[in-house]
Amino acid sequence: MENDVLNLQRMRQERYVRLLAEMDRRGVGAALLIIPGNVAYAAGARGVMADGDRAGYERNVVIAVKGQSAPHLFTAYPEGAPPELPADHIHPPLYPDLADGVGAMINMLREIAGSRLEDGVAIDEYTAAMYTAVPRLLSDVRVADASPMLHAVRLCKSADEIECIRRAQRINELAMYDVQSQARPGVRQNELMGLFLRRIFELGATANVVDPIWQPMAPALNWGPHTVNGDIAFPLTSTDRILRDGDVLWVDTGIVYQGYASDFGRTWLVSHRPKPTARQRDQYKRWRDIRDAVLEGVKPGATGRSLTRAAAAAPGGRKPWMQHLYLIHGIGTDSAEMPLIGSNLGEEFDESIVLGPGMVLVLEPAVWDEGHAGYRAEVIAAVTGNGYRELTDYSYFPYE
Repeated sequence: MENDVLNLQRMRQERYVRLLAEMDRRGVGAALLIIPGNVAYAAGARGVMADGDRAGYERNVVIAVKGQSAPHLFTAYPEGAPPELPADHIHPPLYPDLADGVGAMINMLREIAGSRLEDGVAIDEYTAAMYTAVPRLLSDVRVADASPMLHAVRLCKSADEIECIRRAQRINELAMYDVQSQARPGVRQNELMGLFLRRIFELGATANVVDPIWQPMAPALNWGPHTVNGDIAFPLTSTDRILRDGDVLWVDTGIVYQGYASDFGRTWLVSHRPKPTARQRDQYKRWRDIRDAVLEGVKPGATGRSLTRAAAAAPGGRKPWMQHLYLIHGIGTDSAEMPLIGSNLGEEFDESIVLGPGMVLVLEPAVWDEGHAGYRAEVIAAVTGNGYRELTDYSYFPYE
């Protein structure tokens, strides 16, 4: 029955058609993509998961050309290409982080795009090597920024894309039930990480994209930890720290299913028999009031600013999210993507965001009482024709 609901080949084809249409609308003949989320969207290819020191050398690269029925994928992992991608569109890897690699990449772009380059090329990101080489190697070609183009096509998801996000979230949540039952005094953070990673792959995850976080929050922000610019350091990845009775854990995880991310956030209490105090229950109730107020406003035509107003009004005018985070972010082939609402881009930017069917929002307010920690959780909602559909289905134990 699930196969009748989700058709991956149809999803990938529809995405590529949308990309070509947006390229045509913006008047570019080719697109050169190296950002992983954009590459996954355009080609449907899985990448090799690598640590930060190696990620640049494991890049997938995509060249999309107007008038061609399929993208060209350059990869060191051809096994990750979708089965319907023609064999002659799968190529050995390119290395845009290296000077020689940029030259080879631009040569391939010219060979594949041909006369379409007369209309220009859109590039989504520059490596250090590309900054110095591309203006020289493409001096005769109009070069545009591909980011607005990709934001536009990725903003509203199809039913297949939303189903992938729902399944990713379901896998994440099922694994977290197993983890939460083990989050007791004396357990190390990295023991919970090992359990989580094992379970997500047993349940069908394609990859893990967020290092699992179970961060004990200090009662007061001035206790730290802080970043070098003074912000509270949330989130922090797991270590061999031992969980202690009474720890308030802010939890955050994210996995991928068929190229689409999930995002899980909850507050847990570390105890053999966790029982929130009256203040902690009140913190959760205030968080729930904020959640309900924002979700009530989620519908086509609503603006991002209307949602931030609703979020601030519920607790009496106080902004209920961390200063260096946001109230809402989108989710798709990246775990955080447009729309960004309640960010440091400001109220005018929030007002410019108009909700439409197919947008998928991650709502993550936080309630904080200085000296007594707080409550944070995340909710995923897909905008429908007349409201929203919640994609999150995890309990708020032990708070309710």
